[in-house]
Amino acid sequence: QVQLVESGGGLVQAGGSLRLSCVVSGMTFSINSLTWHRQAPGKQRELVASINSGGSTNYADSVKGRFTISRDNAKKTMYLQMDNLKPEDTAVYYCYAPRYVRWGQGTQVTVSS
Repeated sequence: QVQLVESGGGLVQAGGSLRLSCVVSGMTFSINSLTWHRQAPGKQRELVASINSGGSTNYADSVKGRFTISRDNAKKTMYLQMDNLKPEDTAVYYCYAPRYVRWGQGTQVTVSS
């Protein structure tokens, strides 16, 4: 069974940094695309960043130049490095495996002004 487990969220001041991790099990990690999404209170879940099996990445305009998605196939882990955080980045962050339609449980990120 495919499982995704996020970690690394927390409370940080505006301008600070956090690194989220998503550990994946139950699938052949290296050949699958993965994505990060977020959902703020009262808003729809939105795509933040994606990475394919070859390491190509895409970002939402709102995070370009501040967030970096990466993967370590040996550790079966995907990361989201978040720099220069803003209060509007406050949300629950989820990792997602599109091929398996499987979500992680989410990790809360709160950015104070």
